Amino acid sequence: MTLSPDGFDPRDSLLSAEDPTAESGAPARRSRRRPARRELFCPAHPDQRIEGNGRKYFLHLLTPEQLRQRGMAERRAKLVIQSYPVLVLSSEWLEELFCPQCGSNRWCHVHKHDRVRHSVRWAPRELWEQVAHVDPLVPNPSVGEFTRRQARSASRRTDGRRLFDPGR
Repeated sequence: MTLSPDGFDPRDSLLSAEDPTAESGAPARRSRRRPARRELFCPAHPDQRIEGNGRKYFLHLLTPEQLRQRGMAERRAKLVIQSYPVLVLSSEWLEELFCPQCGSNRWCHVHKHDRVRHSVRWAPRELWEQVAHVDPLVPNPSVGEFTRRQARSASRRTDGRRLFDPGR
């Protein structure tokens, strides 16, 4: 180990710059951690994280009864609906999520508690009524009938079985 003529060891300065507990006059560096990712767990497999970066369909509330179901007092719910005829919930939405253990995409009702914690459950069909501009029972009007028919027939073989039939 060689020291400079003034007794300065360059390795000490590197260690003190990285170590915020070092007692040097240098300011501690700010942590460059990534923020915590949202925690979404499969309703069927509680220990399995599920992923989804698809579009979020936020829920819209139109009646005081829907607010009361979420824990708001009756009088306050009526006042809110009178003030805002359509109330968009920023903490609840429908999103298509993928579970590696299930091996499939499913529509889920996601409720945000804070930046990281979320509760996830399978989305019942009734919740789609609370989403604006989306009706899962009505097909997309911009798709022609021929295209829709061809898309349905593409997954069938001539013998009536599905193209990828796991029961073979």
